[in-house]
This record gives sequence, structure tokens and C-alpha cells, in this order.
Amino acid sequence: MTTEYVPGTCNIGAGEIRQRRAVALIGFILFISSTIALFAIDAPRTSRLGLFFPLVVTSIGWVQSRKKFCLAYGFMGTFNFGKIGQLSRVQDKDAKRADRITALSILFQAVLYATLATVAIYLLPTSL
Repeated sequence: MTTEYVPGTCNIGAGEIRQRRAVALIGFILFISSTIALFAIDAPRTSRLGLFFPLVVTSIGWVQSRKKFCLAYGFMGTFNFGKIGQLSRVQDKDAKRADRITALSILFQAVLYATLATVAIYLLPTSL
């Protein structure tokens, strides 16, 4: 596991990665419970579009933990390998640019995954 900042590649350490996994798990639990509730009450199909939001939370947390890169830190020009919340600033302009490109990539991936999953749930038959 990388224990130091690598521009555009790694900007969080073990503690931050655990936090991202927890966020992904919480989002997934919200998604599952919401999906069950929507099917249990036979909600209109369009209600399923609201599942996009917990799926985005899940996807962002999951992608960040897999890539060991926080998109918010990437946009802010910071990184953290110490205690949670103890941020360091990226000084190099090229490194900041690489971080922002990676952050945009993570955001795009997460929204894509959430969109695909939302469409899949939307297309399921109304009664299972």
C-alpha cells in the first residue's frame, strides 16, 4: 500500500480509505433498504429514479477507496496520510492539475455507475 502522496494517483492513507469504504457501505445500505421499501409499497416506477442518490454516494465511496484517491482533496489541492482531517497542501501546479484530472475521472465513473444501476432498477418489472 502506498503511504505517500503520488500526484494524480494516491492522495489518502489507510484511515481515509476506511472512511471511504464506510461511506460506500452506508450508501449501499440506504440503496438496498430504499429499493425494498419501494417494491414493498408498490411505488410508481418513477420513484425508483430517486435511488440514484444513494447509488452516487455508494459509487463515490467505492471508487475513491479502490483508487486510494479522494476526489474532494483532489479538487482542493490537498492530501492526507496522517490522522483523519489532518490535510497537507499540494504545492506543485502540475501535481494539482493531475489531481484535478483524477478527481474528475472519479466523479465521472461514480456518476456513470450510479446511472447504470438506476436504469437497471428502473427497468425491473413492477411486481417481482
